[in-house]
Amino acid sequence: MDYMMNVIKDKKSEVVVFSSTAIALYGYDQGMMSLINTNYNYLDTMGIGEEDPLVGIIVSVYYLGCAVGAVLASYLGDIRGRKPSIFVCLAVTALGNLLMFIAGLRFSTGARSLMLVGRIVMGLGVGGIDAVIPTYSSELNEEGGRGKALAQEFQANIFGLNMAFAINLAVTSSLGKENQWAWRIPIVAMQIYPVLLLSFIYRLPESPRWFIFHDREEDARTALVEIYGEDEASGKVEQLQKAHEEETSHSIGYSDMLFPSGKQFHETMITVMGQVNQALTGYGAVSVYGPQIFQLLGFDVSTSEYLTQGNYISYFFLMTFAWLLIERVGRRFLMVTGAFGIAICFGVLTVLGGLAQNDRRFGIPNLAVSIPGSIVLYVATGLFGIGWLAQVWLIPTEIFPSTSRAQGAAVSVVIWGLANFAVTLLTPIGFNNLNYWLFLVFTVTNLFAGWWTWAYSPETGGRSFEDNQAFFADSKEHNTWLVSRVNKGEFRHLPRGKDGDGVDEEQQPLLAADGA
Repeated sequence: MDYMMNVIKDKKSEVVVFSSTAIALYGYDQGMMSLINTNYNYLDTMGIGEEDPLVGIIVSVYYLGCAVGAVLASYLGDIRGRKPSIFVCLAVTALGNLLMFIAGLRFSTGARSLMLVGRIVMGLGVGGIDAVIPTYSSELNEEGGRGKALAQEFQANIFGLNMAFAINLAVTSSLGKENQWAWRIPIVAMQIYPVLLLSFIYRLPESPRWFIFHDREEDARTALVEIYGEDEASGKVEQLQKAHEEETSHSIGYSDMLFPSGKQFHETMITVMGQVNQALTGYGAVSVYGPQIFQLLGFDVSTSEYLTQGNYISYFFLMTFAWLLIERVGRRFLMVTGAFGIAICFGVLTVLGGLAQNDRRFGIPNLAVSIPGSIVLYVATGLFGIGWLAQVWLIPTEIFPSTSRAQGAAVSVVIWGLANFAVTLLTPIGFNNLNYWLFLVFTVTNLFAGWWTWAYSPETGGRSFEDNQAFFADSKEHNTWLVSRVNKGEFRHLPRGKDGDGVDEEQQPLLAADGA
């Protein structure tokens, strides 16, 4: 009991709980729309058919909102403070969710427009949360863990995914696909996340680093006392002041990141392509359109929905291997092997999907194809969680200095939003026109993701920020981005004789956890 009370009172532990809950928030949306898209009352209320491209548009505009929200919230967080920005983002998320809930509730006129507006507004809030909370969390946990901590927290994302689909499945099974409450209840249930976070945020301190950057030394000292205690606070203030003086002398702007002539264009492209390649793995589509994929393998609608839930539960537990391995074998190894492994799985699914769609023609028992197909899809989902879910959010924090970490986080979320907008928009069109050949498309995109990561993405684990900067300096000197040709190929793997632990504070994950 005393241990639990200490955890509750510890501000760093509260930040971890707060961050994990926020991660679960955007995981919830991915699972929420899966069964809503197949609800007959929902489709009728929105005035769209099951194979209408508008199904994908309604899903995907959320990611456009995320992209815009990331930039706006990052700016607000720099000007007004991290906590005010987070508060506004949570309030906007709750508002967007309510607009979705009431769309067509009393009048069908304008239901689709209100749903689209609600999706965009909610995206603005969630995108802002994804951009600001990582920066805020890392600034309050400068002695925390790295990849292991982030991978552990990203299990909360999968928890949110599971929670949303479970609620969806329960109300759909109870009420049926013709009942409007079978799709409205899962939407409004999401309110538990912004409400909990809004009611909890007052307990958290503002970022001491943000106070120092705005010449509010006494406020920073008060926040540090609240986080670390009186004994450590004075030393922390001095450290932050020194860091502020050093960072102010070589501040970085977006122009340094987004243009080829910029100082950190190479680092930015690593960040951008990490998010693009994650989207190319196809798992944004699997998260949102899981039941449809199982139907392509030959299962009926009801069985497909339960198998999807099983896939998400397996996904949650297999994610444990991510935080067990990420510091032992490195980010790059997991990403490359994960992408090639997923490519193999989708290649097998292409064959099995073709057999499932032509089982009568070839005289093949349906289950002889659909059961192996399900196992392969479960394995592919696990490979994504282990190899790709957390890494693309972790690497930017290991290659950008703290002067540009907030901008790096915003760029990462913007690309994540745009890439997932494209994937979730095109996936239902692919289902309707390509059928099981869509699996072959994902085979090719995963091969590309694996190849690009192997060729151009350095291993950033087990190295300080200065060590990782040596990669980019040597890359510029030799005029090549190929990892194998930079610094004698040393960045193809973790530093010899080391794992990913024990590095300086410049290597903090976007969502750090103390003592992990």
